[in-house]
Amino acid sequence: MAKYLKDELSGFVPVEQANEIIKKVARGSSVIRLSRVEQMKSDTKKIPVMTGGAGAYWVGEGQRIGASGATWIFPELKAKKLAVIIPVTKEKLEDSTIDVFAELQDYIAQCFYEKFDSAALFGDGLYETSILSECQKVEADNSSFDLAVSDVMANVEKNGYDVDGFAAKIGVKNSLRKLRDANGAPIFITGTDQNELYGQPIEFVRNGAWIDDRAVLVAGEWKYSLVGIRDDISYEILTEATLQNYIDDDGKPLSLAEQDMAAIKATMRIGYLCVKPEAFSALVPKPLDTSLSTLTIGECSLEPTFSADVTEYTTTTSNESDNITATATAAESGAAVEIKNGEAVVESGSAATWSEGENVVTVRVTNGSYSKTYTVKVTKS
Repeated sequence: MAKYLKDELSGFVPVEQANEIIKKVARGSSVIRLSRVEQMKSDTKKIPVMTGGAGAYWVGEGQRIGASGATWIFPELKAKKLAVIIPVTKEKLEDSTIDVFAELQDYIAQCFYEKFDSAALFGDGLYETSILSECQKVEADNSSFDLAVSDVMANVEKNGYDVDGFAAKIGVKNSLRKLRDANGAPIFITGTDQNELYGQPIEFVRNGAWIDDRAVLVAGEWKYSLVGIRDDISYEILTEATLQNYIDDDGKPLSLAEQDMAAIKATMRIGYLCVKPEAFSALVPKPLDTSLSTLTIGECSLEPTFSADVTEYTTTTSNESDNITATATAAESGAAVEIKNGEAVVESGSAATWSEGENVVTVRVTNGSYSKTYTVKVTKS
């Protein structure tokens, strides 16, 4: 007998649809396609990982066989909740759970694998480790891309590991197509089901998870990248929530009650652990400039004298006026600058209101995903 959403406001996605969503997540995630994947029956699971090879021995007649030299570690995978919220019309609640999740499975899977790849590669606080947060890095050199990729692989190899796969942004394909070996043969090979670089699989992260100004390519021995997946997906129907990530026509967050709508919240649990960061290396672009070219607080003298590389300053004022102009200019024109006096936002070149005693001014410079914060402690006497 069919179950309808209006009668089942929370529960588990029907098994067939849940399995299909998980399959789509596994197919869509570049990290999962490269990594070692474990099924999880609970939110934690210890995984045996061999870190030292077993030894072989020559044995004479009647001699005792030597003990194996294999060494193991047992890292613990912890499944974290990934949730997606999908606004729907109230009429959708009249449909069966099977029909609804069959219709929405592609969108749900895409949201899951995009968020997972971003967390596993770049880190966002969801997992204890991510590949880019701890691995070795090589700065990209546009004049010798092939040598830069070779240096990335060398970082892995000098630690005793073999590169058996790559993950990269899709925009790097043009550079890869130009690579040739000593005989003039292409090093990058495109295939129907799999692309290869130096004879190893390369996954292009095209699902929106890649952060272009953080990395160009990642190489590693991917058995040390562990993924744990639980095989159930739960859901909950929301009718009163305000959805901050969905903006209504009036520019405000979407209120389900005001719009007479509902939302389906689907949650899966998936774990990730980079067991050996030294088994990975990344080719990264040169960091974007997040420095200031000027920083002034009225006519006050900063201590020490302003320098783009120095981020902490002090100054004093005895100005009878409560208003002194704060000015900050980014060194790179594309960077954004935000000035705050305490919690109050101050426009660059505008007057800030100072209180008696210590005032803390913060200047945050943001350029792409990079940022730097300057601090000035202004003491008014």
